[in-house]
Amino acid sequence: MTEPLPLLIESSIEIAWDYLERTGELGDAMVAGRFLSDTIELMVRRGERRRLMLANKAITAYQQFRRHQSEHPVLASA
Repeated sequence: MTEPLPLLIESSIEIAWDYLERTGELGDAMVAGRFLSDTIELMVRRGERRRLMLANKAITAYQQFRRHQSEHPVLASA
């Protein structure tokens, strides 16, 4: 039996969130939550249904996003 999509998305986000939190890579909770949610929802829309694959790909994407942010910080306008 397949897991309902809202539960699949929720559990995948939770796995990714917990990992990033434990490793100290979470950063801003609002940014992380939105990024993980958007990334996982996009993969689900494209047909991915494996919970760990969703979580692992979201983790990798978020780590790359954070790395890019630290290498190219946005200048605040005055």
